[in-house]
Amino acid sequence: MGWSLRKGTRAAQKLPNDWEDQCEKAAIRRAYLFKEYDIPAELYANSDQTQRLYAPGDRLTYAETGAKQVSVIGGDEKRAFTVVVTVTSDGTLLPFQAVYQGKTGRSCPDSEAPCYDSATAAGFRFEPSGTKTYWSNQETMERFVNDILAPYFEQTKVKLGRPPEQRSLWMIDVWSVHRSEKFLNWMWANHPTILVDFVPGGCTGVAQPCDVGIQRPFKHITNQCFLQDIVDVTLTQMENGEDVDIDERLPTLRNASVRWLWKAYETLNKKETVRKVRNDGALMVSKLTVIDLTGI
Repeated sequence: MGWSLRKGTRAAQKLPNDWEDQCEKAAIRRAYLFKEYDIPAELYANSDQTQRLYAPGDRLTYAETGAKQVSVIGGDEKRAFTVVVTVTSDGTLLPFQAVYQGKTGRSCPDSEAPCYDSATAAGFRFEPSGTKTYWSNQETMERFVNDILAPYFEQTKVKLGRPPEQRSLWMIDVWSVHRSEKFLNWMWANHPTILVDFVPGGCTGVAQPCDVGIQRPFKHITNQCFLQDIVDVTLTQMENGEDVDIDERLPTLRNASVRWLWKAYETLNKKETVRKVRNDGALMVSKLTVIDLTGI
């Protein structure tokens, strides 16, 4: 049957009973928009927020056989930040926006963090949430659109020789902030050429390219970077004859996160890689409609 034992990567989610119909209607709606507004692949983007733990772990370690209690570093880790990842249908990976819990810039990585200069030069944005959580909100989404999404669309229009009034299409999920009257009114007032299209409710896992294809390798790369940091520190301390002492302070982990994000961006920022993500997402809908969305 081609099955193998696999560790779960997410909680099971029940799809709506009519998820095929919803996805088919969404595909037809997008096909209409592509044709009506002559939207090229370069101007069709999908964004998705993902949570990143500062100390991700899989609860596995080596311990004495028969031990009743086994301690795992990071096993109770709940501290995290949010990353907004965006890809376009032509295979472009946009710079990341990272949102950190706190009300000022002091809640974000500082300029001495590894790879900070490279990341900011590429267009990364490190934002304080302005709240007691690390989740995106109205204000951080406005900054994402103003600083990352809209500039990309405007620069691409110039590159393609399209007029300023050329429409672009932005696919996002039906999260409460996205579909709020406040956010949609703000989009219409400030970015009227960006059409907002929602992933059908409850269908993110089968109909959103970022969720279907990009988040898994993104999380895998950042997890590897965290593990490499732990290994490097541990080996250095052991070689120096020191007791192993992992610095788990929030400022240290926050600064380390910049390198994790930059490494993920460097690895994934290849058109063939992102196109595969796009195609994997398209395959999830291929049974539902014969429309070739990428060729319109």
